[in-house]
Amino acid sequence: MKNFWLLLAGGIAALVLLSNLGPLIGLAVSLAVLYFIFKQFLKTDSFGWKIVLGIVGVFVLLTAASNIPAIIGIVAAYVLFVVYKKWNNQKPTYKQDNDPFQNFEKQWSELNKN
Repeated sequence: MKNFWLLLAGGIAALVLLSNLGPLIGLAVSLAVLYFIFKQFLKTDSFGWKIVLGIVGVFVLLTAASNIPAIIGIVAAYVLFVVYKKWNNQKPTYKQDNDPFQNFEKQWSELNKN
């Protein structure tokens, strides 16, 4: 039953991740552009170029902020990762009575008593 719930949670997380793939890509691209703008802003010595980079940086930051639904996609990716880890770390569930060696020991001790 636990596998069913893990499969259900993983399926829902995968669907949410796929539905938010566009905002995730948009967020990644806008953050990469913002990073390069910031690096150029720190490198330049020209006051005019710093103003231009600052204005462009604010517009790119607003573009990144408009991709807030990507946070839901990031959470879904994390849930999918957790489900994957739990699925692989499950221990097999079996009863001790079904172990053939223990049954053999029980039967051997019963034969020795007779």
